[in-house]
Amino acid sequence: MSAYTERPWLGLYPPGTPSDIEVEHDTALAMFRDAVRRSPEAPLLHYFDATLSVRQVDELTDALALALQRRGFSAGERLAVYLQNIPQFVLAMIATWKAGGIMVSINPMNRQRELLELLTDSGATALVCQEDLYRDVAVEVLPKTAVRIPLTTSPLDFLTDPDPRVFGAITRQRVDGVEDLLEVAEENRGQHPEPTQLAADDVAFLVYTSGTTGPPKGAMNTHRNVVFNAQVYRDWMRLTDEDVILGVAPLFHITGLIADIALSFLLPAPLVLAYRFDPTVTLEQVEQKRASFTVASITVFIALMNAPGGRGEQLASLAKIYSGGAPIPPSTVEAFKAFSGHYIHNVYGLTETTSPSHAVPLGGTAPVDPASGALSVGVPVFNTIVRVVGEDESDLAPGEVGEIVTEGPQVVAGYWHKPEETEKALGGGRLRTGDVGYMDSNGWFYIVDRRKDQINAAGYKVWPREVEDVLYEHPAVREAAVVGVPDEYRGETVKAFVSLRPGQSVEPDELIAFCKSRMAAYKYPRQVEIRSELPKTVTGKILRRELRDEPKVEV
Repeated sequence: MSAYTERPWLGLYPPGTPSDIEVEHDTALAMFRDAVRRSPEAPLLHYFDATLSVRQVDELTDALALALQRRGFSAGERLAVYLQNIPQFVLAMIATWKAGGIMVSINPMNRQRELLELLTDSGATALVCQEDLYRDVAVEVLPKTAVRIPLTTSPLDFLTDPDPRVFGAITRQRVDGVEDLLEVAEENRGQHPEPTQLAADDVAFLVYTSGTTGPPKGAMNTHRNVVFNAQVYRDWMRLTDEDVILGVAPLFHITGLIADIALSFLLPAPLVLAYRFDPTVTLEQVEQKRASFTVASITVFIALMNAPGGRGEQLASLAKIYSGGAPIPPSTVEAFKAFSGHYIHNVYGLTETTSPSHAVPLGGTAPVDPASGALSVGVPVFNTIVRVVGEDESDLAPGEVGEIVTEGPQVVAGYWHKPEETEKALGGGRLRTGDVGYMDSNGWFYIVDRRKDQINAAGYKVWPREVEDVLYEHPAVREAAVVGVPDEYRGETVKAFVSLRPGQSVEPDELIAFCKSRMAAYKYPRQVEIRSELPKTVTGKILRRELRDEPKVEV
């Protein structure tokens, strides 16, 4: 038997938990309806000074689903959601399912070109859009798409006293000729939609990959995928209806969809939404709402530690913390624990694994690879087999570096209308992640980097995250990103971009010397550029590719 069929990591599971779990619901809608049956008056959504109960959400989404049906939306059609982290995102999702449809989540940072691309690829016939995004972006795009049911909404809805720090000069911007989401729901309040049938293998939502290797692809996350990984979060992190979820991840992202929304349905437990991430406001919301669980990128935790006037005591309740989506420097984990008293557990997954495929057991401490300094991303979660394979796709032994390949109930069936890409990445039901890493003899997994990020410096292979981890050890460094840049002599050389902690200063030469003293000569950065901010995705993941692809300035 191979190390993978033996599953050596099983001994690392939380005490008393099974190696595999049985899923309790067929669909995500059934999961929500079970919450309605069990806890109708429980709070489900906290949004600043507003709270919506499970029952209120059920009534609003019944009315909205009926409104969609009366406007011609039918089973199997796609409804795109183009919103920030506001309650209407959750309402639109549930209403889509109640009408038998598929939700398409769209990054609110997308502009005309990206919006047109996703609406066209998905064939969406309905769109729920913020008023400002409609006026600034969607109005020019919709005539070129199949959308026939546009609905707009405002982030000010449900609020009694909007926080000016968050909403600034935002006002209602009603769009002539376009219906308002809550108004059409109000027209049907107290009524129920025509019943539709959903099955476990029906697509719950399309979540588009970032498109770093080509046009974005719509991962078909099924209801089976969604309910399985919602239960993984609950059982792995030992969450109950006494917990409060901090929804700091963007809801359009797979983390927000599963670790925030789907998990809140399953428990049920309140989900705290705060429009857009602001570290000072987030600290206040955690303290006020007593949030106890969150999943966020490491840059979020860095920002919380550096928020002006922020105090670690504000995070006293937030004891169950996970981070994924980007490498986690061990030094940052230590600094955050010193600041808040809480340990950041690693979690790893992709859009194609419907969020987690690996995680550190709650209360456990991830080991650090002594050779590279990389923090383990954890062990495979329930019902999941993960292999490390070589170029010929044969299994590699523990300690050998290769591509991570994942199979389990959370792996999507494919990409929307892209059979060739599906076969390439997901043929045989196994996801070829494109991430490079290894498993140690105890079953812990380590991600080295994305294959395309590897730097070839004079024939030596350099992984960016190893250099980044060293930079994070410097007390002045807030964020770091390392890329390869052209070099006449070495072919490619190592360049680091860093931002600094508030009140700190350091010269590039000092950082180069710092790294040189701590790593092999071929690895340390020959160039360091200090910037006020590094480019990031909306989820907080630093965009190495954007830095790598910047036009080179001749000097």
